[in-house]
Amino acid sequence: MKLRSFLLAMMLCALCVTQASALEYDFDAPEDYLFGQPTSDDTIYEWENPNVDRSKNTALVAPGFGTPTSYLPGSGEYLTPNLVPGALSGGLVNQVDSAGANTTGDAAGSSIIAGEYPSVDTSGNFTVTQIPGGSTTDIAQGSATGGYTEVTSDLYYANGSLGTLKIPAINLTVKVYQGTDSAALKKGAGHFTNTSIWDGNVCFAGHNRGVNNHFGKIHTLEAGDTISLTTALGTRTYAVTSVEKVSVNDSSGTAATTDNRVTLYTCVMNQPEYRWKVTAIQQA
Repeated sequence: MKLRSFLLAMMLCALCVTQASALEYDFDAPEDYLFGQPTSDDTIYEWENPNVDRSKNTALVAPGFGTPTSYLPGSGEYLTPNLVPGALSGGLVNQVDSAGANTTGDAAGSSIIAGEYPSVDTSGNFTVTQIPGGSTTDIAQGSATGGYTEVTSDLYYANGSLGTLKIPAINLTVKVYQGTDSAALKKGAGHFTNTSIWDGNVCFAGHNRGVNNHFGKIHTLEAGDTISLTTALGTRTYAVTSVEKVSVNDSSGTAATTDNRVTLYTCVMNQPEYRWKVTAIQQA
């Protein structure tokens, strides 16, 4: 019995003196998707149109706070209007083949009346601006060879309008009011006070954006589309003959004419140096 206990003790001692071997471990790095990705982005993104003139020639003086155009991009008065590209050249671009002729025998819309041109002032109103040395008598009462019907008190409707314009192609029906200031254009289309209201050339202006964007689609009209004008003197229907982008200095569209026509003006979006001009001549 004692011998057995001794042998067991010796075996335990032998086990205790046996050299221990170290365990080896091998860990793989976790996949990238297991880590959270950074949420910040320090990259600077820039886009710039290399064809935009950013010189002082096109610099704008911002419109007054709270004015009708204060929220519109590209609005305001030119810092150096005499240096605006194309300001002295007319810049006529036909979109629809022109038809008809003016009183000088040239193609419709090819002449500029000395002294006046349709423009937009800093408050967003259409105006007729006097050019130094020019005369306002050229179209104030029409010309000797052009038709002209003066706006008189008996031509006003009870609602204060002078009539109604309808353009089916763009689903437009709008009242027309005397004058082209902001008050008139808030109500509908504005009648250029220096042009006829019936015989000859009847000219209107309207906004192309905002709540009262009555003329916002006139540049999409095509030759042959009809425009009707109803006044206290009756109703006439006209056919579109030209849609043009003209310089702000081009006043040819307001000239008195021997034929009966309507001429529509509106601004060109983001191109304050141009206007859309639509000409429509009375159908036979």
